[in-house]
Amino acid sequence: MKLWKTGKSEELCAVILFKEDMQNSKTFLLIVLGILAAFGPFVTDMYLPGLPFMTSYFKTTASMVQLGITTAMLGLAFGQIIVGPLSDKYGRRTPLLFSLWLFFFATIGCIFSWNAEVFIVFRFIQGIAGAGGIVISRSVATDCYSGKELAKAFAMISAVNGLAPIIAPIVGGVMLKFTSWQGIFFALLLLGIVLLLLCYRLKESLPRENRIVTSAFSSFRAFLPLLVKRKFMGYVWVQSLILGVIFAYISSSPFILQEHYQLSPLLYSFCFAGNAIALIMGTTWAGYFRSMQKGIWIGAGGSSLLSVITALTLWYEMPILYFETALFFTLIFSGLVLPTSTTLALDAERQKAGTASAVLGAAGFLVGGIVSPLVGLGNILHSTAIVMIICSFLALGFVFTNSKVRKLNLQQV
Repeated sequence: MKLWKTGKSEELCAVILFKEDMQNSKTFLLIVLGILAAFGPFVTDMYLPGLPFMTSYFKTTASMVQLGITTAMLGLAFGQIIVGPLSDKYGRRTPLLFSLWLFFFATIGCIFSWNAEVFIVFRFIQGIAGAGGIVISRSVATDCYSGKELAKAFAMISAVNGLAPIIAPIVGGVMLKFTSWQGIFFALLLLGIVLLLLCYRLKESLPRENRIVTSAFSSFRAFLPLLVKRKFMGYVWVQSLILGVIFAYISSSPFILQEHYQLSPLLYSFCFAGNAIALIMGTTWAGYFRSMQKGIWIGAGGSSLLSVITALTLWYEMPILYFETALFFTLIFSGLVLPTSTTLALDAERQKAGTASAVLGAAGFLVGGIVSPLVGLGNILHSTAIVMIICSFLALGFVFTNSKVRKLNLQQV
């Protein structure tokens, strides 16, 4: 029997504690973790080019179809809070397999939905199922690696999280040249089946002795004290509101670029990819700041100013080059806020980093879920402009408030 140490002094990862001929190789494990990390973005972004077609198919409004994005995001938010404690109690493998089976049935429901309301319900279930992949990919990596190996695993997961939103709509746009929006969901169903088969080979990574012994639901109480921490929640709201700016663009972009600017689904996908690159540039830029406080100020301030410029290009229906240029730079500064706010929030709650991370992730998807249908109300150009300005200025306000709290704390020390 071969054992593979993870670098922790006296711990062995259960996922690789078995006979050599049944062993999950390191390569296999990283492949599965990578696909799991990409699962959430593919669920939310792959069908975006098909939104205008779905409006006609269901004979409904843009705002109603966008509720499919909203409910998926809400599912991703609540799913993370649910799956995390369950995986600490029952291990990683069982909740993961349950999530994938849930995704299988929810996707079939989406494909055969007979009206928009039924589709929206199944999208919520899809979101909950997709959250399992997001949470458990991080948990399995933490179980199996430590030190530099863990850093490499998270670097790979982060790279996949950055690339998946770029690739997903391009794939969806290409598919729409040959199939309908249902064809995109058939592709998602196939991805879910492949992942399900792979995960049946995945060994449990959390030994029984390392699992929580209390009720899984008792761990939910740990969320409540964090919700009243002014400094921590300030940074949570900064990130969530900046994500509101981003999700306002994501949910309205199929209608703005395809219907207003008359781009084909494929050209829309490439525009979406270019804007995703802007976000990656912003998140990378954060690594050059010695002070995260300075980084979050520049990011929030730049995002607010450029959101106003982007809003003006929408309000006055300027040519696409003006809109795309303003949006590109808006997303760079918005991208800068994401890692800086994450660092500052988790640094404020080092003792409860896991629970704090769940709150941070859930709040972002929650705001995204609220914002998505709002941009579809009335004139989508005007409503998107208004939502982007409100979210960016509220985020800047929370940065200012948290800076005052920080100065007060330093004076008291």
